[in-house]
Amino acid sequence: MPDIPTLAVFCAATLGLLLVPGPAVLYIVTRSVSQGRSAGLISVLGVHTGSLVHIGAAALGISALLAASATAFTVVKYVGVAYLLWLGVRKLMRRGETEEPIELRVQSKRRLFWEGFVVNVLNPKTAIFFLAFLPQFTNPDVGPVGPQILLLGLLWLVLGMASDGTYAMLASALAGRVRRSTRARRRLDVGSGLVYLGLAAWLTTEKA
Repeated sequence: MPDIPTLAVFCAATLGLLLVPGPAVLYIVTRSVSQGRSAGLISVLGVHTGSLVHIGAAALGISALLAASATAFTVVKYVGVAYLLWLGVRKLMRRGETEEPIELRVQSKRRLFWEGFVVNVLNPKTAIFFLAFLPQFTNPDVGPVGPQILLLGLLWLVLGMASDGTYAMLASALAGRVRRSTRARRRLDVGSGLVYLGLAAWLTTEKA
C-alpha cells in the first residue's frame, strides 16, 4: 500500500484538480440551478458512481499491464505525465469563447442519477484521466498495484463527492455568474492549466 506521505501528496494533488471546475462540475452546477440543490446532489452521486467503473477498470488494466511487462508499466506512467502536460497546455491556450447557458429539462430523481452515471461512464476522457493519474502514485515494490489504485481511486471518490457536493450546494449563488462571464471561464481555464502543468512537473521531478 502507498505510504502516508504519498497518500498526503495524492490527496493534495487531487484537491487541487477537483477544486478547478471541469465538465462534470458544470453539469452538476447546471442541474442544481435548473432543478434545485437536491437535483445537483443526486447528479453528484450518479457521476461518482460512474467513477467507480473507471477506477475498477484502471485497477484491472494497470495490474494486467504490470503482470505483462514492468517496462510497459513505466511507459504508461510517463505517458500519463505527458497527458497531464497536454491538458495543462490545452487549458492555457484555450480562448474564452462565449457559450450559451445550457438549458436542461426537468428530470425525475431516478433519471437524474442514471443520467449522471451514464454521462461519466461513457466519457472516454474520464477513463484516460484515471489511467494517467492514479498510476503516478503507485509503487510496485511495496505491493500489488491493483489494490493501490483501488485505494487511491476511493480516496479520489470521497474527495470528489465532497468537492462536487459543495459546488452543487453553492450553485444557486455562483453558477449563473460563472456561466455568463467569459472572464470567469478564462480564469478557470488558466487556473486548471497551471494545476495540470504543476502536477506533471512535480511527477517528472519525482522520477528523476
